[in-house]
Amino acid sequence: MNIVIILSGGTGTRLGGDIPKQYIEIDGKPVIGYCLDTFFAHPSVEAVQIVADDAWREYILNYIRKTEKRTGKSKVENSDKIKSEVPAKWKGFSAPGQNRQLSIYHALQDCMGYASPDDYVMIHDAARPFVSDACIAVSFQEVREHDGILPVLPMKDTVYLSKDGKRISSLLNREQIFAGQAPETFHLGRYYEANRGLLPDRIKKINGSTEPAILAGLDVAMTEGDEGNFKITTKADLERFRQKLSGRNIPDKGKTSDRF
Repeated sequence: MNIVIILSGGTGTRLGGDIPKQYIEIDGKPVIGYCLDTFFAHPSVEAVQIVADDAWREYILNYIRKTEKRTGKSKVENSDKIKSEVPAKWKGFSAPGQNRQLSIYHALQDCMGYASPDDYVMIHDAARPFVSDACIAVSFQEVREHDGILPVLPMKDTVYLSKDGKRISSLLNREQIFAGQAPETFHLGRYYEANRGLLPDRIKKINGSTEPAILAGLDVAMTEGDEGNFKITTKADLERFRQKLSGRNIPDKGKTSDRF
């Protein structure tokens, strides 16, 4: 089984305003709706688990019920005992944690309740609305040869290290430095154990979804990222999102570098 965990528990404080960024409606659709439509329609995706605060769960369910990109309907009972007619791929909600990685761990625990340890899980941000069909397909295909797959972008600028944040300490080799993106895809059982091994305190210090896999010594391979698959974090990102929807200033989705 190929499972997608969508992280939608953030508050979006850096964007400002009362509505978390993933629920801001653009062209009549919330930001989270763009990736939900993609995942529900994708043939490689068999299950969707959503991390969301209680206050937004009914909103998400209403959107899922209305979406036209259903792959099938079934009467399901989610973790909060709410029965609804929703796409069969939707499995339920998970509780947000103290940090991003604890939110992921909560979702992994819920996934282990209906999936096999030999299944695969993809982690994605609700605030990354432009995940592509190709990225999903390639990630689920290539993870079968590894423990994990991480889409990356090569560094284009000169990169420096500053040990004190004030002065340049050294020049880094940008050929060895990459920017990680979501979605990150893993062997479910191995990734779950990698996270469980960080409880109760170390998991609170994790800064990236792939970090537990690296700390556990898992084999995580890189695949080509997509500059168009950006995360909405600031007001400038939100404006870029609007422009992309209107067909303006669309980043090239071809190869970003000869390094891939």
